[in-house]
Amino acid sequence: MTLRICVFTEPHRGADYDDQLRFVRLVEAGGFEGFFRADHYQAMGADPGLPGPTDAWLTLAALARETSRIRLGTLVTSATFRLPGPLAVMVAQVDRMSGGRVELGLGAGWYEREHTSYGIPFPPVRERFDRLEEQLAVITGLWRTPVGESFTYRGTYYRLLDAPALPKPVQMPAPPVIVGGRGPRRTPELAARYADEFNMPFKSVAETARAYRRVAEACERTGRADADRPPLVLSAGVVAAIGRTDAEARRRAAPLHAKSALPPEDPVIGSPAQLVDRLGEFSAIGTNRIHLRLIDFSDLDHLELIAGEVLPQLEQMPRV
Repeated sequence: MTLRICVFTEPHRGADYDDQLRFVRLVEAGGFEGFFRADHYQAMGADPGLPGPTDAWLTLAALARETSRIRLGTLVTSATFRLPGPLAVMVAQVDRMSGGRVELGLGAGWYEREHTSYGIPFPPVRERFDRLEEQLAVITGLWRTPVGESFTYRGTYYRLLDAPALPKPVQMPAPPVIVGGRGPRRTPELAARYADEFNMPFKSVAETARAYRRVAEACERTGRADADRPPLVLSAGVVAAIGRTDAEARRRAAPLHAKSALPPEDPVIGSPAQLVDRLGEFSAIGTNRIHLRLIDFSDLDHLELIAGEVLPQLEQMPRV
């Protein structure tokens, strides 16, 4: 099985809808599996990211009508941003608009500054994870409720009474759910119980392998390994700044050195061959899918370089 490659982007750094549309059309033409975007309302460094943020699900709805093949989704939507019932409706509608190509990445939320800026409540970390768990239960419960039946849920933070659980997504029983992160305990447990994919974002191969082991142990504890459910897709985020020359790669890597609220990452800076080697290392630890993070929406040549000189080599890569 060929390692599946998606492109992950951060429009809050500075990209309007037209920038994203131009980029996503090239992602589809270039042979990538999918286009995923961050769900943030504010840039994370000194650069304000003009012209300002775009809403993730509004954007994905529009892109769903402008594309025909690629997967579309978030890495990740913050559980603090939206109520779970309306979010389930929203994602199901976008899934229908795309013909069944949507995926929902959902996380607890972490960037306090954007919450403060836009008046979004930002509870303590434990409550955020409690809310995330309830949101996962509500959203997957609504999608999986048979047509003609209602869904009721009584949690600490969210309560639904006789919800009609409509509309239904095209993908049945539900669009894929992605849960990811570096947390050692609750994140693996939530992935094992609710997710279709576990994602380790932008860390080394060794750190990613340890995260995969924690998730496997959580699947054993929760009984997922014995249940009639497919195994989790294991994915990794990889930051890439690739060039035909060292100077070109360094130029593309320059934004990675700017001060940011993001935690430390393990980027690949260099040639297409170096990126192929790193992806081979991820494949060797059991990674099924890569979310390749590219920084600059205006740098279409970067995308074309990877499509032309990296993707073809992955088709011949042996799987472990």
